[in-house]
Amino acid sequence: MVIDNLLEILESYKVPVYKQGSMSDDEIYPETFITFWNSNSTDHSHYDNDNYGVTWDYQICVYSADPAQIYSLIEDIRKDLKEAGWTVPGKGYDTTSDEPTHTGRAIEAIFLEIE
Repeated sequence: MVIDNLLEILESYKVPVYKQGSMSDDEIYPETFITFWNSNSTDHSHYDNDNYGVTWDYQICVYSADPAQIYSLIEDIRKDLKEAGWTVPGKGYDTTSDEPTHTGRAIEAIFLEIE
């Protein structure tokens, strides 16, 4: 499954990985952590009245109390995703954190699953 491939890559960094929004309100933010969110999954193409594949779109965010860590970790994730066959357009963008001690950086990652 696509999600298994994504999680294998993200969990290799030995920091906590969460589905976006799954932390409880009283949970303390780890020093550095990764979140992911499946923002879309659409049919890729159709041939002979059948779906060729599914395009999976994910948002991956790195949050940290160390601003330098968000840049280095998101770049490592980007490189590893691309090596695993994912498309990662661009170098990412800043994202907000609801914890004043943390900042965030995000990338989009796209995978074409052939059916």
